[in-house]
Amino acid sequence: MEKKPIIIAHRGASGYLPEHTIACKAMAYAMGPDFIEQDVVLTRDGRPIVVHDRFLDTVSNVARLFPARKREDGRYYAVDFTLKEIKGLGVHERVDRATGRAVYPDRFPENAATRFEIPTLEEEIELIQGLNKSTGKDIGIYTELKAPAFHAREGKHIEETVLDVLSRYGYSGKDSNCYIQCFEPASIVFMREKLKSGLKMIQLIGDNSWEDTPGVDYNRMLTPEGLDEVARYADGIGPWMNQIAADQKGKEPQMTRLVEWAHERSLCVHPYTFRYDSIPSYGKSFDDLLDIFFEKAGVDGIFTDFPDKAVAFLQKAGYR
Repeated sequence: MEKKPIIIAHRGASGYLPEHTIACKAMAYAMGPDFIEQDVVLTRDGRPIVVHDRFLDTVSNVARLFPARKREDGRYYAVDFTLKEIKGLGVHERVDRATGRAVYPDRFPENAATRFEIPTLEEEIELIQGLNKSTGKDIGIYTELKAPAFHAREGKHIEETVLDVLSRYGYSGKDSNCYIQCFEPASIVFMREKLKSGLKMIQLIGDNSWEDTPGVDYNRMLTPEGLDEVARYADGIGPWMNQIAADQKGKEPQMTRLVEWAHERSLCVHPYTFRYDSIPSYGKSFDDLLDIFFEKAGVDGIFTDFPDKAVAFLQKAGYR
């Protein structure tokens, strides 16, 4: 468990700039979080790139540039494009597929003329390590493997690819300033047991209704017995915030014992995702929301789109 609460910049400073872009990560770095997150998928030529989904259509102009490259489900998959092709895409604020409108309309303008692109994992690591050198700070990386089972079906080995890149940049053991996380427990077990990775590993916990990871029972992970199993292969959990403090729509939040149970098993707890522009109904303000999770629930860190506001809260609360 963490000795002090940590702030993880979720997709960078994504409350202010298009997520996972280099500009977004540079802004996040300047805000002073402890870690900056990278979601990683692979290209057709096996290069690890930093983008939240295995799909490209909600954050880029891929449909306009490559209209014939969508699959039968209407989606554009990163694994169908080479790195060169992906580097030619323009990135914008995330939009809803059904409406074509920005998911968070008050964030960076979706139609702005400023050009952003999708970075490689190497480019992002070199940005963060370069800033660590020039500033004297030591901000870490927090890497998520997206859809390993999907990549395997496509003939790609995302675990080996990502661990190789991390190792080349000095991230290989538990003393590294790095976490690696995934929603798929089989992937974490594979990295830990077969690939012998010593990195700190986090089991992300979704909701069974999301149906993103067939065959994974997240409800069991929320029980003492399920956490016993997680503790055998992971160093912590990354639960959905609603699994710690359930939003009862205007009433006091329904607090669970998840954090307590995790700590009993020496698992750290880093819930997601805290947004200044999307506060649960029980939160009187963003600071009030953070107070509930840090003070009442006792979490060890949070993922947030607004790292500046979370860092400021910890400073005011005397944590740093």
